[in-house]
Amino acid sequence: MQTTETPRSLIMLFGATGDLAKRKLFPSLYNLYRKGKLSGNFAVIGTARRGWTHEVFRDHIKDAVLSTKKHADNVDEFAAHFYYQPHDVTNAESYIQLKELADELDRQYQLEGNRIFYLAMAPEYFGTISDHLKSEGLTDTKGFKRLVIEKPFGHNLESAKALNKQIRKSFSESQIYRIDHYLGKTMVQNIEVIRFANALFEPLWNNRYISNIQITSSEKLGVEERARYYETSGALRDMFQNHMLQMVALLAMEPPINLTTNEIRSEKVRVLRALRPVGGEEVPDYFVRGQYGAGEINGARVAGYREETNVDPASNTETYVAGKLLIDNFRWAGVPFYIRTGKRMAAKTTKIVVQFKDIPMNLYYNTGQDLSPNLLVIHIQPEEGITVHLNAKKPGQHMETTPVQLSFASSSKSGINTPEAYEKLIHDCLMGDATNFTHWDEVALSWNFVDKISKVWENKQIAFPNYEAGTMGPKAADELLAKDGFFWWPVEDLEVKPC
Repeated sequence: MQTTETPRSLIMLFGATGDLAKRKLFPSLYNLYRKGKLSGNFAVIGTARRGWTHEVFRDHIKDAVLSTKKHADNVDEFAAHFYYQPHDVTNAESYIQLKELADELDRQYQLEGNRIFYLAMAPEYFGTISDHLKSEGLTDTKGFKRLVIEKPFGHNLESAKALNKQIRKSFSESQIYRIDHYLGKTMVQNIEVIRFANALFEPLWNNRYISNIQITSSEKLGVEERARYYETSGALRDMFQNHMLQMVALLAMEPPINLTTNEIRSEKVRVLRALRPVGGEEVPDYFVRGQYGAGEINGARVAGYREETNVDPASNTETYVAGKLLIDNFRWAGVPFYIRTGKRMAAKTTKIVVQFKDIPMNLYYNTGQDLSPNLLVIHIQPEEGITVHLNAKKPGQHMETTPVQLSFASSSKSGINTPEAYEKLIHDCLMGDATNFTHWDEVALSWNFVDKISKVWENKQIAFPNYEAGTMGPKAADELLAKDGFFWWPVEDLEVKPC
């Protein structure tokens, strides 16, 4: 049974000297501490190869917090809860030493044996670490045990199955928290509220009233320091298999019986099962891939993907994916879900555009006026908000129409700062709420869908690069929608306007 009080807990952070921990995890933990959402009875053990001391690690924590905040109250008091243990993830002796420190802190902070194991490191070590956590007795406590895993969870369905089988020897499915940080974003979580708390939308949320749904997640940045990883992943595995499909599932799922973890996950799984499979010769009709070449971003010339450090000069890795998804169920039959995601694009944004069907008869057609489609735009990042696009009368004597927008921007409300996605997810894990974490069934169904596309792309070369840096992707992506009579809504025209 869940309580409203955050339970006391020991957090063991593997990969504590890494970039993710510094940029996201430590500031998020500090925010929880400052807001009183982290019990005073908590401790964090950071582990990594570096031979740091507790003091060096605490200085690192304070630097991480102060890099995100000009003023950080009680940062010394916060950092005092952090301890460091040099660690070799493949050496059993390291885990024995880690257990000794964990047991000591458990007694010191009266943590009741509650432990969270956060693996913020290379995925090839996930199975090894989980094996040792069990074999060396770190999971043998009377409190709760939770394993938090960053993506990617496997490279394809077979590797994901093997990893899941290995981890399940040490942790049950209910103890495994697979992080998808998109599920911690405020406006992604708002999808459920927009749909299920508003009589204005849910009765229209079907193929009778919606013509198509578009999801765009674009970045101005290139692969940067992630090139070595990206070469073995690409946009399909890095973004589409997890973030994009998760948003599709939330948009398309049936209303759950209630808002419990199991019911919401069950409805998401039903959506993924209903995805129409795409494979073989059908792939080019439904999916487009791209790779950026040299171009211009913010007035500066940038290199193409093949010119980046640690990238094969003849790389066939995609940095852009656009696709058309069809969901074969009663609610969504015939409604295309269009997705696009890529690097080195014209804008940094994540938006969902729900386009409603035109009214049956345009009464203003004889006056020479074209009505704009009604749109619901959910702005996820960098701005957060909701915009409804309607038609209204222009001021003046004549009955002329004009598009208008009704907007809500969460950042425009004074005093509101939406929590960082990791802050929300870490708190959920502490509370034992797995709703916004990915279940194994979702992972398996996502990989099953993606693998059919990957198989075709890996066995067929394409003329890369096929879009310039600083644009919104290859022309083939525009043609994907044009053949259905649609077009990508320009993200720069859909910015949320503060109230």
